[in-house]
Amino acid sequence: MKKIYSDIIQFRGTHFDFGYMQGERLKDSLSVKNREDQWKVRKPRFSINEGEVRKAITRFAPGIWDELLGLQEALGWPMERVLKEFGGYRLDYVRSGCSIMTGEDYLIRNYDYHPKTYEGRYTFYQPTDQGYAMMGPSQRVTGRMDGMNEKGLVIGYNFMNRKNPGDGFICCMIGRLILESCANVHEAVDMLKEIPHRHSFTYVVYDRSGETYAVETSPRGVEIRQTTACTNHFEIMKHENRNHLVDSKRRLDVMKIRQEQPLSARDAFRLLNDTDKGVFSDLYGSWAGTIHTSAYLPMEMQAWFSLGGDRKPIKFDFSKWLGGQDVEFDRITGEVNTDIPFLHMDEHANWFRK
Repeated sequence: MKKIYSDIIQFRGTHFDFGYMQGERLKDSLSVKNREDQWKVRKPRFSINEGEVRKAITRFAPGIWDELLGLQEALGWPMERVLKEFGGYRLDYVRSGCSIMTGEDYLIRNYDYHPKTYEGRYTFYQPTDQGYAMMGPSQRVTGRMDGMNEKGLVIGYNFMNRKNPGDGFICCMIGRLILESCANVHEAVDMLKEIPHRHSFTYVVYDRSGETYAVETSPRGVEIRQTTACTNHFEIMKHENRNHLVDSKRRLDVMKIRQEQPLSARDAFRLLNDTDKGVFSDLYGSWAGTIHTSAYLPMEMQAWFSLGGDRKPIKFDFSKWLGGQDVEFDRITGEVNTDIPFLHMDEHANWFRK
C-alpha cells in the first residue's frame, strides 16, 4: 500500500491573485518537473494560439483567463507554456474510468485514473471579482475533476473515448467552466450544449432540486438524458462508444441493482469506496484505478472526500467556509494499492518508465 496525500488550498480574492498564489506554490514543484519530463515523451500534436484560447475561455468564464495571467506572472513562463499546462483547450486526454451515482441529496463519484497524472490539490476558491465560489479537487491546476459551487450545483464526468478529437476544451476545464458560471442543472445543460468539446465524455450535473442530468458530449454532438447512475459508455450516442465496455456495464449494473432499494448518502459512499463492493477499481496501471471518492450534498452544502478505498471520508462544511471559516487542516491523507509514482509527490512520475 502506498501512502498518498492531497494538499488543501484555500483562497479568497481576485482570479489574477488566485493564479499568482498558485504559481508561487507551483514553482520548482514535483508536479511541474514531472509534467516537463512527460512532455518530452508525449509531445503535443497540436499548436496553441493564444488569441483563440483567450476568446474561447472568456466567452464562458472571463475570470479564468485572469487566473492564467496570474499563473504566468508568478511562474515567469511564456503564455504558450502556461496554456499548454493549464489552459485546458485542445490538449489531449488519455483513457480513464470513473463511476457516478446520485440519490436523495447526494452525488457520489469515484475518480479512476493514472497516478502519474494526479496533482493532489483540493481547492476552495471564493472570487471577489466575478464567478461563483467553488470547492473540489483540481486537475491541471485551473480545471476541476468534480466539485460543487456556492449555488449547490454539482458536476462530475466520465470518460467515453478520445477518437477523432475536435478543437475544444478538455474535461477538467469544462468542469471548471460549469462551476464558475452556472447556478443550476438547466444552466449547466445549456452551457454544455454550447461549449466546444475536445473529446467524448458524459458530464453528470446535479443540484438542490434533486434532478440529475447526464449530458453525453463529443466533438460531433450533445445528447441529454436523466439517470441516477453513470459509468463509461453512452446510452444515446452508442456509435461513439469504445469496443470494450464489459467493465463499464458491470459497474453500472452493480450500482443500479443497489438502487432498487433506497440508499442513504453514507450507503452510497460505501458502495463506491469499499474495495469489496464491485465499483472501486485497483487498475492503476491501466489508467482506471480509483484514486479518490467524492460526495456532494447540496442541500446541506457539505462535501465528503477520501483518498483510496475503505476509508472514512473527510467532511467539509462548505456553507461555513463561504461564511469565512477556513478549513483548519492543510492536508488529506490516504492509501492506494499501487507502487506507481504520483505526479505531485514522487520523482520520476514520467513516461520514461512504467
